[in-house]
Amino acid sequence: MNPPKLSMLQVLVCGAAIVTLSMGIRHGFGLWLLPITQERGWTRQSFALALAIQNLSWGFIGIFAGMLADRFGALRVLLGGAVLYGLGLAGMALAPTPTLFALTAGVLTGAAQAGTTYAVVYGVIGRQIAPERRSWAMGMAAAAGSFGQFLMVPVEGWLITSLGWQQALLALAAMVLLIAPLALGLREPGFRGAAPPRREQTIVQALGEALRYPSFNLLMAGYFVCGFQVVFIGVHMPSYLRDHGLSPQVASYALALIGLFNVFGTYVAGMLGQRLPKRQILSFIYFARAVAISLFLLAPLSPASVYLFSAVIGALWLSTVPPTNATIAQIFGVQHLSMLGGFVFFSHQIGSFMGVWLGGYLYDTTGSYDIVWYIAIALGVFAGLVNLPVNESPIRRSAPQPA
Repeated sequence: MNPPKLSMLQVLVCGAAIVTLSMGIRHGFGLWLLPITQERGWTRQSFALALAIQNLSWGFIGIFAGMLADRFGALRVLLGGAVLYGLGLAGMALAPTPTLFALTAGVLTGAAQAGTTYAVVYGVIGRQIAPERRSWAMGMAAAAGSFGQFLMVPVEGWLITSLGWQQALLALAAMVLLIAPLALGLREPGFRGAAPPRREQTIVQALGEALRYPSFNLLMAGYFVCGFQVVFIGVHMPSYLRDHGLSPQVASYALALIGLFNVFGTYVAGMLGQRLPKRQILSFIYFARAVAISLFLLAPLSPASVYLFSAVIGALWLSTVPPTNATIAQIFGVQHLSMLGGFVFFSHQIGSFMGVWLGGYLYDTTGSYDIVWYIAIALGVFAGLVNLPVNESPIRRSAPQPA
């Protein structure tokens, strides 16, 4: 007998609030670069390395957070993630050396994000919401995370101005603990007993099946490109604009526009995923990114062209998230959705690391970001092509695999 389901409203409200807090706080970490490095006397490279480690930690530990959420339910993972997030933010405030800063802002905070963001929340959505509403619901959760990014940056800026950078981080450490009571709303009925629900596959069987399935690897390749593009643009575009004589305010408005239009893009992508083949949506997004970047580089650079580019790229920013995760659920089912989503997201984070690192390395080597922009265009075309042959049909298993 199947356990009762949580209400869709409860799942969406609690899941969206959790993602808003978790994603919103991390989106403003760049605001602390100058205050921390200037007061501590550290290099900017020390701060950037900690955030690069954070991306890798988030991606790698996300695989295991997904496994735990699939086996024991999202509640325990979210509670642990909330505690780690609070400790990570407090560590950022109090770390006296770059090494300790890398361990707290990097490893610890990355682990916290692995347990409080999309992979875990999407696992609950996949298990608790009917397939005909699943892609839309994932789009709603992604839109909430996007709104959090738009909302929390000015909040964090106000906290730094009002309290100072150190007290602002401690205030956020207290704020992020709100994830714990919100997680109670995602306590799934099937995980309330001592024994987890019976599964047709073990973790090893599910992972082996996915890695042998070509479409899963194509989705991972596309997500790598997504990470490369968005993190390169998010981190290096302000410097690119400053190098070309535009004021810092233009960069600030550009990032805000990306966050704002991201809300609409993720919601629309999730909604369209209920009506159109998701592989076509993903291909369109990647091709559109390549076109948008090409036109941005060809057009005369001005505040107007920057704002137009930011609005377009913002609509395409995280719009890959709902159709990618919904496709995984549609192909493999929802029993191991958090774990499989975590594997795909790890590919995204490797791309993120490459985008932020290669941008800095090639700029230092050549004195220009041009090569990285061209790589981002080529990767967009590549991702658009590899998503076209993705087979979205549920996988056919010859016989039930004993767990």
